[in-house]
Amino acid sequence: MRILVVGGGGREHALVWKLAQSPRASAIFCAPGNPGIARLAECVPIAVDDMDSLLAYAQKQAIDLTVVGPELPLTRGLVDRFTAAGLRAFGPTAAAAQLEGSKVFTKELADAEGIPTAAFASFTDAGAAQRWVRERGAPIVVKADGLASGKGVFVCTTVAEAEAAIDEAIRKRAFGDAGTRVVVEECLEGEELSFMGLTDGKTVVPLATAQDHKRVGDGDRGPNTGGMGAYSPAPVATPALLAHVMRDVMEPAVKGLERRGIRFTGVLYAGLMVKDGRAKLLEFNVRFGDPECQAILIRLRSDLVDLLVRACDGTLADADVRWETRPAVCVVLAAEGYPGTVRKGAEIRGLDAAAALADTMVFHAGTRREGERVVTDGGRVLGVTALGETIAGAIDRAYAAVAQITWPGMHYRRDIGHRALARTREGNHGST
Repeated sequence: MRILVVGGGGREHALVWKLAQSPRASAIFCAPGNPGIARLAECVPIAVDDMDSLLAYAQKQAIDLTVVGPELPLTRGLVDRFTAAGLRAFGPTAAAAQLEGSKVFTKELADAEGIPTAAFASFTDAGAAQRWVRERGAPIVVKADGLASGKGVFVCTTVAEAEAAIDEAIRKRAFGDAGTRVVVEECLEGEELSFMGLTDGKTVVPLATAQDHKRVGDGDRGPNTGGMGAYSPAPVATPALLAHVMRDVMEPAVKGLERRGIRFTGVLYAGLMVKDGRAKLLEFNVRFGDPECQAILIRLRSDLVDLLVRACDGTLADADVRWETRPAVCVVLAAEGYPGTVRKGAEIRGLDAAAALADTMVFHAGTRREGERVVTDGGRVLGVTALGETIAGAIDRAYAAVAQITWPGMHYRRDIGHRALARTREGNHGST
């Protein structure tokens, strides 16, 4: 099969790396790709939201399967365009992608389908939102309704913080049109879990569990980011919890969309808060999480091409999904200034030394090539991912690889996997 992957981050590098292992993959292209992906696929300089050029390229190259990585082209209808042209594309339609493109849409679906989630209200008027906050008190969460690159969520410990977040979104337009409407909701307590499933619109096949680390600093301090690291599996995900999430979150969402005339195909990602063995929905995403994708795909033993084709073709009920028993850890290396304004163009050293370590992959995210040099070109630059016999072993191996890499201003969390270590010491090893 001739395969096109849309995107150029760490998630897409992991996807290309895994797709390339399939005997069904005869050629892989990636738009726009990055220097890491270029070792495995032919990179094409087409932006992820250039719908016309992507479609024309796929038609010219006789692409058999297009895999859409990021949320932006999904919410803008790239899969709709490809499907209308008779091309197979993995990912939800624009209507289904509203689950990520609009937090209000998701909350209303959850309400209607009985999916457990936080109490909420939505507002387009800053004053009304701030009055609601004052009535409810803190802690409280403020979310921009639309896509904000993982940065439109404010977990506010005081009323003043929440009022300022509402100001940022609605009055100051810090997130553009994404923040013209906000969701204000109760602050859930517990432990976060990333739960992803492949779906063909009928069957939902769970993927390995993972846990992301959203805060920029050790000990979960500092502002939210797009993700500073992840590990898989997540020990908090017991077999009983997984059954509850499938029954009460994943399947009701797919069936609820179907009742609205919307078929969801692709990856359904539930960000969950777990407390006392029960889960509540924080948000839905409509694509592989990043950096969870890196930690999950390094553990996947099944043929990824086969799974994605089945999702597109409606035959997931017969899928064979097998996993590496060893856990995996991904540590994100970020550029100076992240998650704010970042410095670009710093030369990255030690990539080959890190990649040479056993059971280790260095996935490129925000990089570009300048002659013989690879330099930083984004906030999250690399995802250093490793397998280990135990979660502690995977952590040690990942950080041993991190120690090989350097550039001016590089920073990263030094406690990725800390919750898994604590639960392992308690004897709770979770499920796949």
